[in-house]
Amino acid sequence: QVQVVESGGGLVQPGGTLKLACAGSGIMFSIYTLDWYRQAPGKHRELVATLTASGMTTYGDFVKGRFTISRDNAKNTLYLQMHNLQPSDTATYYCNVRRQGVDYWGQGTQVTVSS
Repeated sequence: QVQVVESGGGLVQPGGTLKLACAGSGIMFSIYTLDWYRQAPGKHRELVATLTASGMTTYGDFVKGRFTISRDNAKNTLYLQMHNLQPSDTATYYCNVRRQGVDYWGQGTQVTVSS
């Protein structure tokens, strides 16, 4: 059974830092394309960052060098390191694992940026 579980969200002040994690079981992250998405209340889900199996990374325009997506194959875990967080980054962050038309979603982790 495949499970994808996010963690690491929380409340942080503007300018702060968080590191999200997405742990997989029953699935080998190293051969999948891995995405971080986010969804704020009343808004569509948007793509934050992508890491391909070959190691290529892409980011949403709003990231502007503040976030880094990475993967630890030994731990089968995806990360999103976030710096200089702003209130506009407040959202539920989701991990998506996809390959050949099949994808798996986690339940999300809440990130709130507020003073």
